[in-house]
Amino acid sequence: MAILPIVQFPNPVLAMKCQPITEVTDSIRSLAADMGETMYKAPGVGLAAPQVGEPVRMVVVDVSEEKNNLLTLINPVITEKSDEEVIGEEGCLSLPGIWEKVARSTSIVVKFTDLQGNEQELHAEGLLAICIQHELDHLDGTVFIDHLSRLKYDRACAKLKKRRKQEKDR
Repeated sequence: MAILPIVQFPNPVLAMKCQPITEVTDSIRSLAADMGETMYKAPGVGLAAPQVGEPVRMVVVDVSEEKNNLLTLINPVITEKSDEEVIGEEGCLSLPGIWEKVARSTSIVVKFTDLQGNEQELHAEGLLAICIQHELDHLDGTVFIDHLSRLKYDRACAKLKKRRKQEKDR
């Protein structure tokens, strides 16, 4: 396993619609393991393949306190969303230091393929549902600040640019 570099916004791969995975191979399983290790090291609760430069439809998530419940979703599709939404503060490993409020469904049903190539369905609520929605956005070329008003989006981009300049000047 390896720690992979995390792609930073506005890298073009983060705006791409990712390609489906046609077969679960050892290289896909290896990528998933590396993504999990990278996510834990960052630290984060979710990571999508485009965030490590791979424009394929796969995400890893783990919202457990113990960080021992890694879930890999290949070709995930949300089939149901609750009408009820919650507004919560989100951040992203590809936009470090940026935190903004985003509205998400409180519960979802997601269909996906697991690492053994089996079709699965998961009902997720709370933080897990929010995390999955955030990560699946990445697979369609959307980052969480894309959900903001134009003013808040521009402010977030300016804050990110300023933060990067400060880090570079150190």
